[in-house]
Amino acid sequence: MREYLLTLCITAAVTYLLTGPVRKFAIVAGAMPEIRARDVHREPTPRLGGIAMFFGLCAGLLVADHLTNLSEVFEKSNEPRALLSGAALIWLIGVLDDKFEIDALIKLGGQMIAAGVMVVQGLTILWIPLPGVGTVALTQWQGTLLTVALVVITINAVNFVDGLDGLAAGMVCIAAAAFFMYAYRIWYSYGIEAAAPASLFAAILMGMCLGFLPHNMHPARIFMGDSGSMLIGLVLAAGAISVTGQVDPDVMKLFSGSERNAVHQMVPVYIPLLMPLTIIAIPAADLILAIVRRTWRGQSPFAADRGHLHHRLLEIGHSHSRAVLIMYFFSALIAFGALAYSVNAASMWIVLSVVFLSAIGLVLLLLPRFTPRAPRWAEGFVPPRYRRRRAAAATADEAGTAAVEDEGEERVPVTVGVSGVNGATAVGSRTRTR
Repeated sequence: MREYLLTLCITAAVTYLLTGPVRKFAIVAGAMPEIRARDVHREPTPRLGGIAMFFGLCAGLLVADHLTNLSEVFEKSNEPRALLSGAALIWLIGVLDDKFEIDALIKLGGQMIAAGVMVVQGLTILWIPLPGVGTVALTQWQGTLLTVALVVITINAVNFVDGLDGLAAGMVCIAAAAFFMYAYRIWYSYGIEAAAPASLFAAILMGMCLGFLPHNMHPARIFMGDSGSMLIGLVLAAGAISVTGQVDPDVMKLFSGSERNAVHQMVPVYIPLLMPLTIIAIPAADLILAIVRRTWRGQSPFAADRGHLHHRLLEIGHSHSRAVLIMYFFSALIAFGALAYSVNAASMWIVLSVVFLSAIGLVLLLLPRFTPRAPRWAEGFVPPRYRRRRAAAATADEAGTAAVEDEGEERVPVTVGVSGVNGATAVGSRTRTR
């Protein structure tokens, strides 16, 4: 565990330290597109944050290769090198898209090629366990098609959800944390070495997201762009592919006891099939709804609009930060709920806890105007929007009294705009861009 933690910290540190210079490079390179109708931010913001995330990935793999226990992953498996090859290809495509806005079909072809590169080097699904059927061996073509489909779906699901500051990085970090706990348990508790690469990929992915989040939280100073969203989507899919089909029921001794106990104990075998779906459940649902919505309107499925889930949260009255936190909440609920169910499927408290937390989430969705207030002793530790307004109201009253007592000089009120994501404040009225 200490080596995984060290790898995570190194990845996060390299990503965090490189994001600042990458931001300056993106500004110089002109990777600051104009505000589009579907965008939420109000000021041009540089992209290319995926550059820092890719070098964080490289640093994490390099450090893991020189650690005592994790170096065995590179000796016994070619999957880390397969991941690096596919990640480099998808990253280059993303960088070109952030700069030149390449066609959607070209990006789709690049995603399929990147997945094919990983398949050629051994990162593929060989067999899958099916409930009621057992282990189903896949032919080479079946495994390749299933692997490519999982990679493409995951990449585009993460890319679709990347619409608010810190949303994609936070949701993928939550998913990676849940997946790491699952893969590490399979590797450490049952001694299945084939689950070690998936644990490594999840730890590195958490480091990439945690290192980038401080620069990307609202108001964001830089966006990850397609170079970052497609990259973390590919790493997330690689972890799921790596562990799928690697859980051997005979090694885990799941067939002992009664038939009912065997059914309950077989849940961890099926989790590699379910976990990739649960950790991207919200992005995947958003992706499916977007395709249906655009097709119903007679538009291309790749046409951009403002109908995503995060856009709807903003429309019903939630603030930017609260919309992101709500998406975090439901992502964690789904991912860790599935993880808890894989540990003990017979416990009713898991289902009851998920239902209770879901009810809390629905209440939060119905209270978009509610703003919690921190106690006075904690006001110095929370953002200004959570502090009491008495001091601000007193200052406003004093300013109003001074204006009345002025010499009668007529003053023109100045309208202050909304702070942009780069920290700049627009003075004067401005046209809405969304």
